[in-house]
Amino acid sequence: MDVLSEVLATVTLRGAFYFNGEFTAPWAVRTPPSTVLAPHIGPGDGHVIIFHLVTDGRGVAGLEGGALVPFEAGDVIVFPHGDAHVVGSGAGSQAVDYEGELHRILDQGLRTTRAGGGGAVTRFVCGYLSCDPRLSRTFLAGLPPMLKVHVRQDGSGQWLEQAIRNSVADGQAASAGGEAVLARLAEALFIETLRRHVAALPAEHRSWLAGARDPEVGRALALMHAGPARPWTLARLASAAGVSRSVLAERFRLLLGEPPMTYLSRWRLQLGAQLLQATSRRVADIAAEVGYDSEAGFNRAFRREHGTPPARFRNTFRKASARLRAPARRSRESRA
Repeated sequence: MDVLSEVLATVTLRGAFYFNGEFTAPWAVRTPPSTVLAPHIGPGDGHVIIFHLVTDGRGVAGLEGGALVPFEAGDVIVFPHGDAHVVGSGAGSQAVDYEGELHRILDQGLRTTRAGGGGAVTRFVCGYLSCDPRLSRTFLAGLPPMLKVHVRQDGSGQWLEQAIRNSVADGQAASAGGEAVLARLAEALFIETLRRHVAALPAEHRSWLAGARDPEVGRALALMHAGPARPWTLARLASAAGVSRSVLAERFRLLLGEPPMTYLSRWRLQLGAQLLQATSRRVADIAAEVGYDSEAGFNRAFRREHGTPPARFRNTFRKASARLRAPARRSRESRA
């Protein structure tokens, strides 16, 4: 899993819990898509992943208009692409749309919200992670719209769930450093869920995640992500991964659908785009950091990949971010 660690470190996950619910049957709620949630929780220029940790009871969850999947205590339900979805006690429950309740939900922090018809109790906490949309695309592309993982199968998962339950119940978010602790726990829960999902993938699965799990391809991916600027060739990469060029090329194409050098080129340009957005460094310096010998070569490759030169890409991003931040700032100020 080293390559997954490398990618997640580069993506820079930022997590938090935002809702603590206790519902009695019958009940159902609709969570809006992350595009609606994002402006309320950050600058609005990142991708938002939504998840729910079920601590007690059982119920069903599914994409809006789709099939409902049963869940039980100890399950984590993740919506990697931020789709609108419904969570509830089962058939016959009219979902309450939480889109219009976002101000109230976010204002109350993690104080318990109680609702429902007085029957069987289900408790869960909800969280989100925001991440760079370009860099996160690498691993998100291999994930379904909804995934469910049980974390009570071993000690590490049980410890993580208990740490989250204690932090939420004790109101530690209001204490010094409490928000940082909960943020790290949200990130750890997502990573643990992702690890368990990857481990359970069928042998015939084809995606970046399957490549990360494969011994030969995973080593090659880890090497490229740990040192993207190194002067890799297929021969050097295969040698460092301890496999022949033909085997590496074949396995890479089978699992990821493209040659290793094509993948590396695109990853370098994604890193370059992230640096252009996040820093004010010169284009020439960024080009060198992501593995290009010249600024001109980086400019040509960047334009082919992103459809615009690096400098214009940066300016367009900054103007768009300023427009997105303005309404989000006004929204937070109005709640204050």
